[in-house]
Amino acid sequence: MTSRFDKIFHPDLTRDNILKTMLAFGAPLLISYIFLQFYNTVDIVVVGHFLGEDSLAAIAACSAVNDLLIGFGNGFGNGLGIVAARAYGAGKEDRLKKIVVASFFITLGVTLFIMLIGHFFLYKILTLLGTPASIIDEAYSYIWIMAIFSGVLFAYHLLSGLLRAIGNSIMPLVFLISSSVLNIFLDILLIVVFHQGVRGTAIATVIAQGISAILCFIYIMAKCRILIPNKKSLQIDPPIYKDLISQGLSMALMSSLVNSGTVILQKAINSFGTFILAGHISARKIFIFTNIPLFTFGMIASTFVSQNYGAQKFDRIKKGVRSLYLLSTVWGIICTIIIPIFSKSLISLISGSNTTEVINYGSKYISFAMPFYPVLGILLVTRNALQGLGSKILPLISSIIELLGKVLFTTLIIPKAGSWGIILCEPLIWVVMAIQLLIVFLRHPLLQSSSQHHPDHKNQ
Repeated sequence: MTSRFDKIFHPDLTRDNILKTMLAFGAPLLISYIFLQFYNTVDIVVVGHFLGEDSLAAIAACSAVNDLLIGFGNGFGNGLGIVAARAYGAGKEDRLKKIVVASFFITLGVTLFIMLIGHFFLYKILTLLGTPASIIDEAYSYIWIMAIFSGVLFAYHLLSGLLRAIGNSIMPLVFLISSSVLNIFLDILLIVVFHQGVRGTAIATVIAQGISAILCFIYIMAKCRILIPNKKSLQIDPPIYKDLISQGLSMALMSSLVNSGTVILQKAINSFGTFILAGHISARKIFIFTNIPLFTFGMIASTFVSQNYGAQKFDRIKKGVRSLYLLSTVWGIICTIIIPIFSKSLISLISGSNTTEVINYGSKYISFAMPFYPVLGILLVTRNALQGLGSKILPLISSIIELLGKVLFTTLIIPKAGSWGIILCEPLIWVVMAIQLLIVFLRHPLLQSSSQHHPDHKNQ
């Protein structure tokens, strides 16, 4: 009989009550993302209050490029976690151990790739994006550190992803809370005491996540024998590498397409000057915070669907996804009612600015985005569910839609609509993406009839 301890640390996503087990698995994820964004927001608050609007704009100007590089690595890591969760759900322990070994080597290769891109091309990219000359050196000092030490960030996401793949979302939370506290302390120490400027925020982030990665590694070695490789798992298994690389590359490309569109959009945002940049990054912090539950529902869908796909429980997948749709809709309605009331105060608090242009732009951005949250929630759940089912190509189409949409707004709409074009861009694109993903998901062969034996459709 499963002990109460195991029920808490490893909820059975393939057998227990669907809603209860998803919430048990998702609650630590939710808190983890809150802490992660909290200490990322502390970076912005400390920079805004102690270094001023130009330094805040410097981080904003390189944020899209940073998301592109780091998002590629993290997307790859999420893909590896999906394959691991599928093996765990199917009860294939030997395969899981081989996946752990292969994931390590693949992550090492991705890290070297990001480091090379960061070292040789980052300054040129910032120049091409039209980063204002007054802040480009500050922006480069921040993003260079994040790229060169990206391996630290990827290591944490890989190790915490492996723990989540076997149903343990609590311990990554414990380690993240510890590093969050350290990050806040280092932010203040490096910026206020040692006057490191915006590069101090990057150094603090790298150190904090590095400690999280070390703690995850120690815990796995001590408590998770199922993830510890043996001699047999060190043998190269080409099909496993193929599966991991194809799933990881699919998710990395998806993330890259999304963030490439954001990089293109960033060029348009940069042209509006430092006040709009400061207002935009402050509004995005509120957006990211309020988006945490939706992102969590998406991550729940990924692991839940992956494990139940491994266990061949397709009716359970459909019921779980419907429950996540409902939760996403409820959260979207709550945000639409409450957040706009406090938007101006929140923008001022985060940015440290009393400038009317900063506060008004940020408030408009938030107030318009909130009513589209139910759509965004359905989008995230559906896309992650498709990836959990092993689909590699079809989810990419939604990312292509997003990329093309942002190109369209940047070249045709924003030049005529001004800052309102930036505000309108993403919510309208979400609608198109959600429709496409829903059509694909509802027509997925594995979900048409759970009573039939289904062929492998993982390359769709």
